[in-house]
Amino acid sequence: MTSNPPMNLPLILMEDITKSFRQGSVESRVLNGIDLTINRGEFVVVFGPSGCGKSTLLAIMGLLDSPTAGVYCFDGQPIQNLKLSDRARIRNQEIGFVFQGFNLIGDMSVFENVEQPLSYSNMKSSERRERVTELLKMVGIADRARNRPGQLSGGHQQLVAMARALACKPTILLADEPTGNLDSASGQMVMNLLKQLHAGGTTICLVTHDSRFIHLADRKMKMLDGKVMAGDEYGSAVGVV
Repeated sequence: MTSNPPMNLPLILMEDITKSFRQGSVESRVLNGIDLTINRGEFVVVFGPSGCGKSTLLAIMGLLDSPTAGVYCFDGQPIQNLKLSDRARIRNQEIGFVFQGFNLIGDMSVFENVEQPLSYSNMKSSERRERVTELLKMVGIADRARNRPGQLSGGHQQLVAMARALACKPTILLADEPTGNLDSASGQMVMNLLKQLHAGGTTICLVTHDSRFIHLADRKMKMLDGKVMAGDEYGSAVGVV
């Protein structure tokens, strides 16, 4: 990796990003010329109907997938120029993921699930325990540390997933439909935590089709058919879905 870029550069910079999938002779384009920037400390919502390309965009942003064409720079670094080891380091240490399906390990305790990302670091075991305890207190489930995920409600499982995503103090938190499997009360609990994290300086990109929560964002971007609609502010180009 090169030296740190100037702080005034966007944390996320995408230019003319496309993503296509091919099955036999048929090519399907999921993303079609995406231009996107996210600055440090922003809370950005990417909003749109199912199938518009939101999750594919987030997967590319989180280095879980690669674009077919276009330029993607993370914190000033062109991703296409990075070694696989550097991509893995960014993905593991600088990007926190929260998924709709929680993705917790069922035969591990809540504490062990949150600690799991830290096991790949050089952090001492005592420091790991302190960090996990701090995170569980922050999300309000310190009393569930010994429980397994299956013993928790969906809302509490998502709070565990958020604590795990924050374990390595990521530069950005990417949340893909984090309320999609939750009832309204649990969804509100998760979104309240995202709001608190943002108030504390965390950079967040939230993908959702739930209109209840878009007002929390600094910026709202409407996606439709693999494109960010003109003007990028939610509602500037098309109506609410």
